[in-house]
Amino acid sequence: MKPFLVLQLRPETEAADEEFAAILRRGRLDRGRVHRIRLDREALPDDLSLDAYAGVIVGGGPGCVSDPPEARDPTEARIEAAIMALMPAITARDFPFMGCCYGIGILGKHLGAPVTKTRYPEPVSPTWCTRTPEAAADPLLADLPERFDILVGHKEALDALPDGCVHLLEGPRCPFQMIRFGRNVYATQFHPEADGQSFALRIRIYRDKGYFPPDDAAALTDACRDVQTGASGRILENFTARYSD
Repeated sequence: MKPFLVLQLRPETEAADEEFAAILRRGRLDRGRVHRIRLDREALPDDLSLDAYAGVIVGGGPGCVSDPPEARDPTEARIEAAIMALMPAITARDFPFMGCCYGIGILGKHLGAPVTKTRYPEPVSPTWCTRTPEAAADPLLADLPERFDILVGHKEALDALPDGCVHLLEGPRCPFQMIRFGRNVYATQFHPEADGQSFALRIRIYRDKGYFPPDDAAALTDACRDVQTGASGRILENFTARYSD
């Protein structure tokens, strides 16, 4: 059985480790079924072949694809360059891909869509999304309700649907919460791997990263703690079930 390639973009070890555990839990994957690469610590292998994997899962991170080159942290710039280098092969082959939060910016930038901080950023918070008519025929959303709760927190977002993409889930503040390119390349603006405990840890780690006023950390932790994210988590479970050998 081929493993899933999990690419992580978080330089903070505690956050990266928690995110990885959440991906395993929500994706119902055991450790032996994944190949984990933290791009802040290691480069993609020169001989990496997508044929060796069942699919690719990309986590979130503090970087922004809309940041100008002169404003980028060197580690975040290197991480982004590594994942961007893989996107042409993924989209050309319509290879199974799930990008979580940062991943929708990566996919949008690769496809030439506008990604900015001006129109649809969302503070760290619980919110909800609803299915679009196109979602009815999508296998990853077949067993999900029409509306369900999600956890978000992003400084940038898609301003428009990228060419070749289908709009699957929309939110009240940020319209593009889930999209699909081709048949197998997916990305979400929210975090399908996360629950309230995940966000409590991330709020603590990223409180000075510009996502929210630092003094709001305790209130935001309380607001996210009891959000029911089982439906959003099924998206990741459905992805790994669909593309497992």
